[in-house]
Amino acid sequence: MAIPSANGRKIQEDEGVAIVNGGEEDDMGFDPSAPPPFRVAEIRAAIPKHCWVKNSWRSLAYVLRDILVISSLVALAVYLKNFTWVFWPLYWVAQGTMFWALFVLGHDCGHGSFSNSSTLNNIVGHFLHSSILVPYHGWRISHRTHHQNHGHVENDESWVPIPEKTYKGLDAKTKFFRFKIPFPMFAYPLYLMKRSPGKSGSHFNPYSELFSPDERHYIVTSTICWGVMVVLLVYLANLVGPLLLFNLYGVPYFIFIAWLDIVTYLHHHGYEQKLPWYRGKEWSYLRGGLTTVDRDYGLLNNIHHDIGTHVIHHLFPQIPHYHLIEATKAAKPVLGKYYREPKKSGLIPVHLINNLTRSIRQDHFVSDVGDIVYYQTDDDMIGKKRQ
Repeated sequence: MAIPSANGRKIQEDEGVAIVNGGEEDDMGFDPSAPPPFRVAEIRAAIPKHCWVKNSWRSLAYVLRDILVISSLVALAVYLKNFTWVFWPLYWVAQGTMFWALFVLGHDCGHGSFSNSSTLNNIVGHFLHSSILVPYHGWRISHRTHHQNHGHVENDESWVPIPEKTYKGLDAKTKFFRFKIPFPMFAYPLYLMKRSPGKSGSHFNPYSELFSPDERHYIVTSTICWGVMVVLLVYLANLVGPLLLFNLYGVPYFIFIAWLDIVTYLHHHGYEQKLPWYRGKEWSYLRGGLTTVDRDYGLLNNIHHDIGTHVIHHLFPQIPHYHLIEATKAAKPVLGKYYREPKKSGLIPVHLINNLTRSIRQDHFVSDVGDIVYYQTDDDMIGKKRQ
């Protein structure tokens, strides 16, 4: 069992496997790092067959719904722009949330869960993601890497833990912007340009180490589409004025970025009990996927297409978002304690603020050694005196 030591640094060595920092059992003695007694195939078999069926028309209906809402918000904002400034903050939050909803639908295109047609997936994905300044193929390929290596210290791609040696080599400015709210919540554009600390490459560069040679033409296509959107925004700024465009598009864009960073961070961090990260022989697709956390976003669940129902999505990204709740319910008897029931939300998920802030404040790096590791805290970052 992974029992924490007094100083939280090294717990034990079980059968020659080093387990370090912060492993915890729950009140019933359950160890989340223990190998699960079931296989991926058993989870798959528990999910009803119709949950795997993709309906192109249904997916397109969600796209149409979101575009109609976005267009209506723009029309209302233009109509009210000279009446009162009170409207603008409401518009910014609503429109930024809808941009995030568009991203999730493009995310489904990238996974192929939008439809059975790769052509339709790529056309819609480019349209949706380019409209919110995301390079579709560049993101799609790196996100595929994330799913294939979820929970792996070195090979994961999204909000990866920083090994201790790399962390100690970061300058003070990098640590400040990575671990001081609100700055991490606006990191996504920087991630697209230069990835996470300790990694290199760009989502816009076809020769980046993120991509294989036979994927380079995809990156060129997506970067061109991204560039076309930038040119369109410049044209619109000249047409309607930069201030109006900033209010209509710029502020909602940053709200969208905040949503993206917050939700994706909370998929893999901030649970009440510390969860393991793996490397070496201890990592497997199943064990990595089981470190993912479901979240309840209240009123927003439907708006952002149930992206908070994330455990089953991570294990089976081919399942359309509109079947994830049913698939999760069917899989829970197999998952047992490896599934962590999300805390029920009110209309607005304010309960997640504490999860987010606590994790960013405490989860700084993982040990350079050990095949099962847990986040450790840099006492200097939180102003705690060393004993």
